[in-house]
Amino acid sequence: MTKTPRLTAENSSLLVVDIQDKLLAKMPRADGLVRNAAFLLDVAALLGVPVRATEQYPKGIGPTTAEIARRLPAPAAAKTAFSCCGAGTVLEELEMLQRPNVVVVGMETHVCVQQTTLDLLDAGLHVVLPTDAVAAWGETDHAAALRRMEKAGATVTTAEAVAFEWVRDATHPHFKALSQLVIARRG
Repeated sequence: MTKTPRLTAENSSLLVVDIQDKLLAKMPRADGLVRNAAFLLDVAALLGVPVRATEQYPKGIGPTTAEIARRLPAPAAAKTAFSCCGAGTVLEELEMLQRPNVVVVGMETHVCVQQTTLDLLDAGLHVVLPTDAVAAWGETDHAAALRRMEKAGATVTTAEAVAFEWVRDATHPHFKALSQLVIARRG
């Protein structure tokens, strides 16, 4: 079995996939998805983890939801391909970062998230999927996609687990700020 790299803020990037209002309206776990993705964006900003984002056919589906868009360091890349690797230079940008771990959040788990994950794995990157920060309309689709991606080599975890692995120790200079983000997320 191939050993996967442990997450650090220095070896990770965050990819936000298609968190758009028209899609969110159909998601049974929309509030949790937005809360957990926003939390990871806040932690990424705190720790200097690079972020990339995409929007699926924004002309028809609309823009990224405001709660997420205001946290993005750059506008989301528009795409029509389901995989983010088909969105302009997203894959090349992730590869140029030379960070082997890509934390993927967004929707839908069984379409854009899954196709992106499979493409990132094929490109030699390690994908980490916080289950509470990805969603699909149907729970069966969500669960089946998570199983498939894990079998393909992705690591399934949670948003909070990612954040604590990024800081690794209570003596980390940003641990208190992270703790405040955790408390705010839970509140």
